[in-house]
Amino acid sequence: MTTPTNQSWGGRFSEPTDAFVERFTASVDFDNRLALNDIQGSIAHATMLAQVGVLTDEERDAILAGLEEIREEIQAGDFEWSVALEDVHMNIEARLTEKIGITGKKLHTGRSRNDQVATDIRLYLRDEIGVVDEELTRLRAGLIELAAREADTIMPGFTHLQTAQPVTFGHHLLAWQEMLARDQERVRDCRKRVNVLPLGAAALAGTTYPIDRHVTAELLGFERPAENSLDAVSDRDFAIEFTAFASLLLMHLSRMSEELVLWTSAQFDFIDLPDRFCTGSSIMPQKKNPDVPELVRGKTGRVYGHLMGLLTLMKSQPLAYNKDNQEDKEPLFDTLDTVKGCLKAFADMVPAIEAKADNMREAARKGFSTATDLADYLVRKGVAFRDAHEIVGQSVAFGLREKKDLSDMSLEELRQFSTAIDADVFEVLTLEGSVAARNHIGGTAPDQVRAAAQRARDALAALKPLGTLSPTTDEER
Repeated sequence: MTTPTNQSWGGRFSEPTDAFVERFTASVDFDNRLALNDIQGSIAHATMLAQVGVLTDEERDAILAGLEEIREEIQAGDFEWSVALEDVHMNIEARLTEKIGITGKKLHTGRSRNDQVATDIRLYLRDEIGVVDEELTRLRAGLIELAAREADTIMPGFTHLQTAQPVTFGHHLLAWQEMLARDQERVRDCRKRVNVLPLGAAALAGTTYPIDRHVTAELLGFERPAENSLDAVSDRDFAIEFTAFASLLLMHLSRMSEELVLWTSAQFDFIDLPDRFCTGSSIMPQKKNPDVPELVRGKTGRVYGHLMGLLTLMKSQPLAYNKDNQEDKEPLFDTLDTVKGCLKAFADMVPAIEAKADNMREAARKGFSTATDLADYLVRKGVAFRDAHEIVGQSVAFGLREKKDLSDMSLEELRQFSTAIDADVFEVLTLEGSVAARNHIGGTAPDQVRAAAQRARDALAALKPLGTLSPTTDEER
C-alpha cells in the first residue's frame, strides 16, 4: 500500500516528488494571475453540472458559495499560494475542499486541468483584449485630433530619410493612425478565435458524464464550444495570434518612436514633448531625453522574442496536451503587460505633442522639395515626363551650385533649362501650393487632411464595444 503524494494525481506514485522537481514543474508563481478567471470557469462548470444532474442543487450551492469566498480572499490579498499544489487550479480546489469538505472535490467532475487551463487563458486573454482595444481607441482618438489641429502645418516628407516632397504634419499623423486602425481590426478579429470554449474536452477525449457544453459556453459568454476535444486542449493558436498582433503593433509604435526621437533632436527640432514624458542626464544638465519613445522602441524586440518563443514552443508538439504548454503563459502575460504599457504611454503622450511649425516649414524649404511639382508643371505644358525629369534635374544641379532653392530662382534662371517655363511656375514652387495641389482622397492638401480626420473620427465612433459583438453582426462577418 502506497501513500498518495499529491491530492491531484498521486495515487499511482510510491514516492514523493523531488523537492527541486516540485519547484521546477510548478506554475503557481505566474499562473495565479488566472485565479479570478479560474473561479469564473468553475462557477459556470458547477452550475452546468447541477443542470444536467451530476451535482445536486445543494452541492452546487455549497461550491458556489465557497468559490465566492475564495474570490474575496484573493481580491483582498489574503489567499495563501502553495508551490506544493503546483498551479492555480489545485490551490483553489484545495482551499475549496478546506472550506466545504468533500463536496469541493466533486467540482472537478467532467473536466481536466488540460481543458480548465485552456479555458482560463481564453477568459483572461478575452478580458485583456478589451483593455488593449480601449487603449487603441484612446490613442487613435488623440492622433486624429492632433492631426486635425495640424492640418495646415507644412513639413518635409521623406524617402530614404532624404527630403522628398512637402506634406503636412496632420497628414503624417494620419499615416500613423492608419497603421493603428489596421492593428485594431486585427486584435478584434483575433478575439473571435479566442472566444471559443475548450471546457468539456476534459483531458483530451471528452467525458462520459452527460455535460452540456453549450450551457457552459453561454454562461461564460463564449460564442460556441470547441468542435474537437483533441484540438481544444492543445490549441494555442490564439495566444500566438495575439502575440503576432502585438508584434505588428509594437513595430508600428517603434516606427513612430523613431520619428519622435528624431524630431525632438536639435538637428530636426520639429516637435516638443512635455517634460513629464522625458528624463534628464546625470552628468549633462542640458539634456532632455525622449525616454518614453526610446523605451517603446526597445520593448519591440521583447515582444518579437515572445512571438518566436511561442511558435517554437508549439512547432513539434504531438496531439494532444503536453507539459510544454505550461511555457505559454509567461510570454503571453509579458506581451500583454508590454502592449498595455506602451499603448498607455503613447495615448497619454501623443495629444501633448507640440509642433514647431516654423522649424518644420523651414526644413521643407530645403532639399528642393518642390522639384516634382516643377516636373508635373512641365508635363502640363506639353513636355514629356522623361524630358521634364531631366530639365528639373539640371535645375536642381544649378541650385546646388548657386545655393538657391527652386522657389528662390528668377524666371530667367529657370527658363535657361526650358522655355516652357512661364511666370505662373511660382504658383507651384511654393510649399503651400505644393501641398494644396494634392487635393484628392489620401492626399496631403489641408482640406483633405481635415476630411480624412473626420472620416477616421466617424469610423472610430462607430466601433461597437467588444463585449456586445456577436457573429451575426456585420462587424464580425
